[in-house]
Amino acid sequence: MLLETKVLVDGLVFPESPRWHNGKLWFSDMHGHWVMTVDFNGDTEKIVEVPGQPSGLGWLPDGRLLVVSMTDRRLLRLDTDGLTEVIDLRQLASSHCNDMVVDQQGRAYIGNFGFDIIEQEPLALAEIVLVTPDGDARVVAEEMAFPNGSVITPDGRTLIVAETFGRRLTAFNIEPDGSLTVRRIWAEIEQAVPDGICLDAENAIWVASPISAEVQRLHEGGEVTHRVKVSTQAFACMLGGSDRRTLFVLTAETLHPDEARAKASGRIETVQVDVPGVGLP
Repeated sequence: MLLETKVLVDGLVFPESPRWHNGKLWFSDMHGHWVMTVDFNGDTEKIVEVPGQPSGLGWLPDGRLLVVSMTDRRLLRLDTDGLTEVIDLRQLASSHCNDMVVDQQGRAYIGNFGFDIIEQEPLALAEIVLVTPDGDARVVAEEMAFPNGSVITPDGRTLIVAETFGRRLTAFNIEPDGSLTVRRIWAEIEQAVPDGICLDAENAIWVASPISAEVQRLHEGGEVTHRVKVSTQAFACMLGGSDRRTLFVLTAETLHPDEARAKASGRIETVQVDVPGVGLP
């Protein structure tokens, strides 16, 4: 089934890492260096500036925001007096940190590029790093082909991550201590690359694919049930709204930071779907 979107807001630099939280869509305008929100009227608000480029977002159980700072490889926390460093990840992350999912206990699973994609370095495999609420960190998965968007199932027992350059979704069991075990392929993806993802109540995953300018809805094993075409590139998606049946699609013309800032082509587009979102983020 092919679905069409409506533009909610445009003129952004490079929107990424959308999260539905407290009645608004939160997102990182990555190359614009701001964490922002937008409501259904298209009204935006700048929440906090992140000079090192914000990416993955999540919340601790006490409601404080966690933000990945990409280029300096740090996890930050938004306190009442501003951003505080939770941990410096340069000893654990082999390249720029990227997307993140935070579980209900406040444990953050953070991926990284593995190599400098902007400078077109050769592909190198990367890690997923687990950061606990008290700031301890360790590598919980290795040899990942650009671990990107991630989801956690409603029971908290499974993590599924998009391996962008592996063209697959990979699942892990989440152990009580946060470790990841029983690595397995959840779906191979053809003629697309997975970037941001979100999960719905039928255990299907919406996958944003920049190179094919679309979002696909997949069942485990790879069957595609729906497609949402966009005019540029789709980098991320999230199910939100009061019933979590609004699919937000974050798009832009280019990944390159300088070009993105010059064009300000970033958009957030929406389409209504039948199956609501579940799980995290």
